Amino acid sequence: MGEKRRITPEDLAAIVYVEEPQCSPDGQWVAYTRQQPSLEANNYDSSLWLVAARGGDPVQLTYSGKDSQPRWSPDGTRLALVSARSGQPQIYTLPMGAVGGEARQLTRHINGATSPVWSPDGRHIAFLARLNAAERADEDAGQPQTATSEQRSTFFDPLIIDRVPYRDGTTVHDNRFVHLYVVDAAGGPPRRLTHHDAHYTAPVWSPDGAKLYTTRIVQVGGDEYWRYASIFEIDAATGAERPLMDGQHTINDLTISPDGRFLAFNRRDGRDTASQFECCLLELASGARRVLNAALDRPVTHLVWESAQALLAVVATEGRSVLYRLGVDGRAEVVIDEPQQILSLSHAAGVTVVSSATMHNPSELIAYDAQGRRALTRVNDALLAALTVQPAHEIWFNSPYGRIQGWYHLPVGYEEGRTYPLALNIHGGPQLMWGPHERTLWHEWQCHAAEGYVVFYCNPRGSEGYGNAFNHALNHNWGELAMQDIMAGVEAMLATGLVDAERMVLTGGSFGGFMTAWIVAHDTRFKAAVAQRGVYNLISFYGTTDIPTFAETQFNCLPWDDHEYLWQRSPLAHAKHIQTPLLIIHSENDFRVAMEQAEQLFTWLHRMGKTVRFVRFPRDGHEMTRSGEPQHRLRSLQEMLAWWSAHLTK
Repeated sequence: MGEKRRITPEDLAAIVYVEEPQCSPDGQWVAYTRQQPSLEANNYDSSLWLVAARGGDPVQLTYSGKDSQPRWSPDGTRLALVSARSGQPQIYTLPMGAVGGEARQLTRHINGATSPVWSPDGRHIAFLARLNAAERADEDAGQPQTATSEQRSTFFDPLIIDRVPYRDGTTVHDNRFVHLYVVDAAGGPPRRLTHHDAHYTAPVWSPDGAKLYTTRIVQVGGDEYWRYASIFEIDAATGAERPLMDGQHTINDLTISPDGRFLAFNRRDGRDTASQFECCLLELASGARRVLNAALDRPVTHLVWESAQALLAVVATEGRSVLYRLGVDGRAEVVIDEPQQILSLSHAAGVTVVSSATMHNPSELIAYDAQGRRALTRVNDALLAALTVQPAHEIWFNSPYGRIQGWYHLPVGYEEGRTYPLALNIHGGPQLMWGPHERTLWHEWQCHAAEGYVVFYCNPRGSEGYGNAFNHALNHNWGELAMQDIMAGVEAMLATGLVDAERMVLTGGSFGGFMTAWIVAHDTRFKAAVAQRGVYNLISFYGTTDIPTFAETQFNCLPWDDHEYLWQRSPLAHAKHIQTPLLIIHSENDFRVAMEQAEQLFTWLHRMGKTVRFVRFPRDGHEMTRSGEPQHRLRSLQEMLAWWSAHLTK
């Protein structure tokens, strides 16, 4: 084996990600999605693969490069999948009797179809598709569904807006809503079950196939349609709907027990955006509810029924994912506690498969059963064998709030006794959690270390994974309070003797971008900073974001009630004090934190004669550095490293 090399920004395109593991009903096989960025095509190649749950060589199932969402039929003889091989994403089925069979297109919906869910008897597939009132009327009348690009574009000229948000992700809303359909798995015309101007979510079937359960907003036409939802029971034959909750919660991870007795889901009060999600159990016969993670005091995701008596759930705690068994009787026990981030989960016939990221490897599938633990994929082995990968070191330190957890990576080529520049990284949210196994930052942090930096990040108050009180401790005063924790971490790193106090830089995105601007407006020790997709003016943020409730509940204030309160807590109000050279990175289709935030900060600093540069990326949105166009992701990292280097050498 040759000498290992330093990772480069261009290695972004060499990293393979394995996602969406789906265990076959008998637990013998695992279908999954394999995805890889392409710098040449500036997109992502996504294909379906199959591997034996006991281990072995994976087999590629599809080759279009545009396939995802594999779902086994109840008898294990077919896969449903979503493919955009012919343009719009549509539902296909793939026979599994002989690997490599031809996929059969099942839907030809005018606006595409996603989220296939098999009925318990395998005769039908429920799915989601978007359409507007006129298209629904044509569909109901049996008229052919057609629309030209000209017809689609004229809807936006002018755009009539009567709700908030009118845009999210990277898309300006048209008048189409996500509806629930059922189609015969053998083929034939789909049947739409829903009729309201509301967005429905991927359903679950009752075990007898008579009902489906989904979520949508109760107040049709209301703002922030995902924030105030109810669970609805829908009759599979008639489409009749019955609400099961009050419609005041954000709901996700809806799943039904094998015996049909319980619905399990995660929920959060729609007006308490700092709260952890509660894992709730709803008994369908009685309507009784209970919370399963109250004693854990940790957020829960990826709910999967292990049996009629227990759920498997991923619990985020102190920078890692722990797999728990949550009994319907309220008992909770640890099933898997390893240093990893669990990104998705499947279980069948005693086999549990997770998509896992670690500090050493950004993505692999791991299986657990009575025989133990085994890696099912080794998609990144060749790349990792050629690279120097720097492990993380945990550090706990004291801040004015209390003990805070952080991590650091030593630079490649580290020599004991020498000091190195510090690259401070700040996470978004603020109710998010970072740890050394964070897949979305693996490549970036390793590139920082390869460039000679000590890489440091921490979870200041407000972060998930430390309890509900810790989540709420940041409310109403982001900048001042989080800065106390973050800078206490910087001081702790200086105390290790690893860091050169005269060569420190920082970056962060979203809330991290807010904090980057806030810190350099209140501390002049950093030599360069990169603020990404940040909030800089809390007053205008409320009027331009797709999540205005978040903006008001995080500060318990509406802009028209106390303008000065929000202004003094905005980095822009303190921008005149910024002396640190600042690079601002933002995407033009960022509807979470609108481009005007970056424009304001850049214009103010430029007109004041500060050292500032503004890099705008077209087409991408708030997730640009994590899932945006590969060329944009590469260029963003290159700009960051070049900016730091230029100002550290002055």
